[in-house]
Amino acid sequence: MNESMHKYFKPGLVHFMAYPSTIKGEGPIVVTVKKIACDDYFGAIEVTWMKDPEVRKQVKKIVETSHMTVVYGAQPRLLITGMNINDLNEDGRRKAVGTLKDGIDEAYEIGAEGFAFLSGKYEEATKEQSYQALLASTKELCEYAKSKGNMRVVLEIFDYDIDKKSIIGPAHLAKRFAEDVTAEYDNFGLMVDLSHIPMIRETCEESILPIKDYLVHAHMGNTVIKDPSCEAYGDTHPRFGFPNGENDVKELTEYLRVLLSIGFLNTENPPIVSFEVKPWGNEDSELVIANAKRTLNEAWARV
Repeated sequence: MNESMHKYFKPGLVHFMAYPSTIKGEGPIVVTVKKIACDDYFGAIEVTWMKDPEVRKQVKKIVETSHMTVVYGAQPRLLITGMNINDLNEDGRRKAVGTLKDGIDEAYEIGAEGFAFLSGKYEEATKEQSYQALLASTKELCEYAKSKGNMRVVLEIFDYDIDKKSIIGPAHLAKRFAEDVTAEYDNFGLMVDLSHIPMIRETCEESILPIKDYLVHAHMGNTVIKDPSCEAYGDTHPRFGFPNGENDVKELTEYLRVLLSIGFLNTENPPIVSFEVKPWGNEDSELVIANAKRTLNEAWARV
């Protein structure tokens, strides 16, 4: 593609993955957010919970001053605490809904335009009950978000049997779920992640085409799933080109081609497409980010 990628989408970065010391809502949040905001390669940043109200205030000021779009990833609110949004124990489900509502409040506080979360673990024998619990929780979140403004609620599609073991899940179930939610709420959408596609055992087309009408956000990343004995096995989001990894320039190129073919990447209303990459071991965050940018530059040139 000869035209600038910035015409077709806003490159973003998942802050709390690139700087994992911030994933618990503490640590060097302000200084690392500022590093990203000072890099004009990125038009968007994805942040998560920030336990200190003063930190939230500073982050809001940074993103406003730098003219960035900010979205809120609530996944750590569930993964760090072990809460499950489709918990069949009603008290557990209520707690998960409660922390996500707190996240929606924080997201509005910092001016986020989107709020992302993930579905929880399930048992095959009670899968439909878990699905219905997820549906009830998601509708409640959509209602809550709508009562406060125009922020979109977004479910990220994860693996169902390798690492996070989330009920959503394969494309056919993601499509059913999106149909069920959007029948009542127009502020809901789905997020696809290149790093999760191999874990779901689908191709890019198999993952994306069935849900194209509900797709509102996308992530770019890598995964290692060849063998459980491999370094960085599972949903660890290692850099592109990581040993035994599934995704590099070739796979990212195909991903972008599919997203372009369905009109998701477009010049009228460019969506956010963010890197979700994480340093492995003692790797340096800045180098991992530079790796991601080089990989995208090369992939876009091949689209």
